[in-house]
Amino acid sequence: MTGPHVIVGANLAGGTAAGELRRQGFDGPVVLIGAEPDPPYERPPLSKEYMRGEQTLEEASVRPPGWFEEQNIETRFGVRVERIDASARTVTLEGGEELGFDRLLVATGCRNRRFPIPGLDLPGVFDLRTARDAERIKAAAGKGGRVVQVGMGFIGAEIAASLRTQNLEVTAIESGGVPLKRVLGPEIGAVVRDLHADHGVTMHFGDVAESFEGSSGVEAVVTRAGRRLECDFAVVGVGVQPNIEVAEGSGLEVGNGIVVDSGLETNVPGVFAAGDIALHDHPTFGQIRVEHFDNALKMGQHAARGMLGDKQIFDDPHWFWSDQYDANIQMSGFALSWDEIVIRGSRENRSFSAFYLKDGVLLSAFSINRPRDVRRAMRLIRAKVRPDPAKLRDEDVDLRTLIS
Repeated sequence: MTGPHVIVGANLAGGTAAGELRRQGFDGPVVLIGAEPDPPYERPPLSKEYMRGEQTLEEASVRPPGWFEEQNIETRFGVRVERIDASARTVTLEGGEELGFDRLLVATGCRNRRFPIPGLDLPGVFDLRTARDAERIKAAAGKGGRVVQVGMGFIGAEIAASLRTQNLEVTAIESGGVPLKRVLGPEIGAVVRDLHADHGVTMHFGDVAESFEGSSGVEAVVTRAGRRLECDFAVVGVGVQPNIEVAEGSGLEVGNGIVVDSGLETNVPGVFAAGDIALHDHPTFGQIRVEHFDNALKMGQHAARGMLGDKQIFDDPHWFWSDQYDANIQMSGFALSWDEIVIRGSRENRSFSAFYLKDGVLLSAFSINRPRDVRRAMRLIRAKVRPDPAKLRDEDVDLRTLIS
């Protein structure tokens, strides 16, 4: 396996994979291709420290400046891959250049959903995916004033918290009844709602943006319920979609992502996918696609080892964190549905953990200001434990004792 190992996607998953290939001793050609002009960087700070001016892009980089050159990794930044031909084992770059590969990793990630809303392209209407997006929001926030946040998922909630921390007047619109209802349910989502309300965010639930109005720039957001919310700028965060176009017609199986097996290999031998794009056959959760930092990091490492012949199963139970104001939020596992939520601690004091069970099996754990519970629950989730709810609830019971 000394032929070219090509990585499409110069992001956390792709950049980590390139580094892992070298760490594992592969000394053949490695090519890292990315549509963004910057070397791989971590995205979580974009809605937090980077947006608030507390961190530079270099500090968020996956590797120090010059590292890829020192490792003899060929980088093609600011270059898009137009198509993949799995049978010919080539990738075609914009402009027509073809690169052959022996092993391929597709890590093209996601892009923000953009619905056909009138006025969405007005100056001052932003979304957040890249460092350039964060810079535009940061520049607008530096002028102060009023902002409308459309969508209160994790990214929307983090943006709202960062802007409130900078003393902007924040109004949020969310189609659900509480923030993060689909992920956390109404009971726990209400805790996140109250956290933002206590910090001065005005929120309108069960409503959506119907149009953005203004002459030379956005001046107001008009909602389906008839509200007219005046603003100096707006940020839209209403979900993402996987960048699968490069794989369509390539011979790779695609769905809501690029389909991979338990080891992250596609239906074409020697071709792998990792990160947000990977629709993964997980041994605990079934077929899932996860859009978190830690997943991209670990999948990048695992896929690189797979490219070198390691056939291990990727069974990580998944872990995620979000900092909002003084609340440290963490979550592990993956639950699309549940029939019981067990609470340990105090929701009123915002120091608690919530355990999501389906048919008695622990699928996910969520905490505010109790990270140890989430970390300890990860072993239980991986082992498909059916814990006694009374013991989950009892703060005197060490979660580590619930696994046999």
